[in-house]
Amino acid sequence: MTFSEEKAKYLSLPIDEKRLEYKCNKDFKTLSDIETWSTYFQNNESRLITQREACVQLPEKHSVQPSLTEKISLWKGDITTLEIDAIVNAANSSLLGGGGVDGAIHRAAGGSLKEECRTLKGCSVGQAKITGGYKLPAKYVIHTVGPQGEHPQDLKNCYESCLDLVRENRLKSVAFPCISTGVYGYPQEAAAKVALKTIRLFLEKNHSEIDRVIFCVFLPTDVTIYENFLQMFFPKS
Repeated sequence: MTFSEEKAKYLSLPIDEKRLEYKCNKDFKTLSDIETWSTYFQNNESRLITQREACVQLPEKHSVQPSLTEKISLWKGDITTLEIDAIVNAANSSLLGGGGVDGAIHRAAGGSLKEECRTLKGCSVGQAKITGGYKLPAKYVIHTVGPQGEHPQDLKNCYESCLDLVRENRLKSVAFPCISTGVYGYPQEAAAKVALKTIRLFLEKNHSEIDRVIFCVFLPTDVTIYENFLQMFFPKS
């Protein structure tokens, strides 16, 4: 079976049949399993406010728009287990897999993902390309290449390129990892500010076109950073 045939197969499989193919078995998460930022904040309000007040450098606070807090989620876990429309892969320029999240996505999707990626002829920094999700719970994978080091415009371009593909393909839910942090050396707080600002602007302009944007984090430090910064970019009051 060619990758295009396998891609079509997985995209058309009834969900109960596709779930039998997941590498994570029954440990997948649906959108209904992921709290919105509004609910997350409500359930942890006292702790979050106290934690934020102890933070030395916070971004400027944005205006309150209650509807936007329903479009955002913060979730700590394995991005390859999310049963949503698309997950974003922080890829290298070859798009043929690597370490960390990139390698985990390729392993969970199966070999056909790499075969489709070969046809894309790589990807430039700040750009993004979309493939099928194959055996992943997610229908699609959006691959983007982040900058090495702190280059705000390149990182902004990553998020915007991914969001453009979400809109073009009429996808309703997408999860982002922390692009360019870790081995690529982008400072975590600076990267989070770029991500949150870019997605806030996108949601203000495209509110009706997407149901949920999930910030999928893994490290405890990233959880704290996003908890603090989400209060400034998506305030409840």
